[in-house]
Amino acid sequence: MRLGLALGYWGRGPDPRHLDLAREAERLGYDSVWTAEAWGSDAFTALTWIAAHTSRIKLGTGIAQMAARTPTATAMHALTLDHLSGGRLMLGLGLSGPQVVEGWYGRPFPKSPLTATREYVGVVRQVLRRQGPVASDGRFHPHPYRGPDGTGLGKPLKPITHPLRADLPILLGAEGPRNVAQTTEIADGWLPLYWSPTRPEVYGPSLTTAPDGFLIAPMVRAQVCDDIAEGLLPVKAMLGFYVGGMGHAAKNFHADLMARMGFEDAARRVQDLFLQGRREEAVLAVPDAFADEISLVGPPQHIAERLELWRTGPVTDLLITAPDPSTLRVLADLSA
Repeated sequence: MRLGLALGYWGRGPDPRHLDLAREAERLGYDSVWTAEAWGSDAFTALTWIAAHTSRIKLGTGIAQMAARTPTATAMHALTLDHLSGGRLMLGLGLSGPQVVEGWYGRPFPKSPLTATREYVGVVRQVLRRQGPVASDGRFHPHPYRGPDGTGLGKPLKPITHPLRADLPILLGAEGPRNVAQTTEIADGWLPLYWSPTRPEVYGPSLTTAPDGFLIAPMVRAQVCDDIAEGLLPVKAMLGFYVGGMGHAAKNFHADLMARMGFEDAARRVQDLFLQGRREEAVLAVPDAFADEISLVGPPQHIAERLELWRTGPVTDLLITAPDPSTLRVLADLSA
């Protein structure tokens, strides 16, 4: 099980720790470093900066949002950064949810998310393989465009730049059982938002079609500390935000996932509190048991015991979100 470093997205501004953490992760032998985007900093620019200051560590977008770019624009970003980094890019993509897609990107959320995702990945792969002009008669991502408000003058095009790797890895962020099952068919890996090593039944049926070499890379908050309850507060804050705020009351993929993982009542309680503006209460309503299941927080011995649970399952890469270099070093030592 390889280790990766997940830096996420910026908050109010650039995090001055990120570059130092990425360099330390590379020095410690971490396999990859990942950036993200929501409605602020983008994933590719920060990753390019890290690429320029490292030499070996793989570079992942975890995740780049599909609604932010057409599939050909995403493929251009990917092939450009793959060239500049010497073939280190791993392209992580996600569909996001209706509130973000329609509220931030000003685009309709697809009525058939699985079809939209399949078409998007298909176009990206066409660009990277460069076997001919990009052509697709898809419902959501047609190439050339032939809609009633178009000119009808579009022509199939092939990328001018030759991609460095036709088989550049594509990973998808997916949460629903059908989405995860499709991911095993059309992608090279899967980026679970949160994963519990003690609940294999949550995703097990969706992974039965996963081919050999398929990557499973959940993001895990890690922190070496004496007080587990205090150390879990950032995990609970993340869960409170995702479960409570990253979606509508009637359609929240993150809350649905928490419910499927055995915490349905708590998920609805967190969501209700957050939507009422009672954010601190929403965070505190996240059960410590759930936060502990999906993280590696506490004294080294506790983390070591939890880490053994992760080793027994299908996870291939553990993407660590850590606040300090010392935690990265402890995880590297325990993994070795």
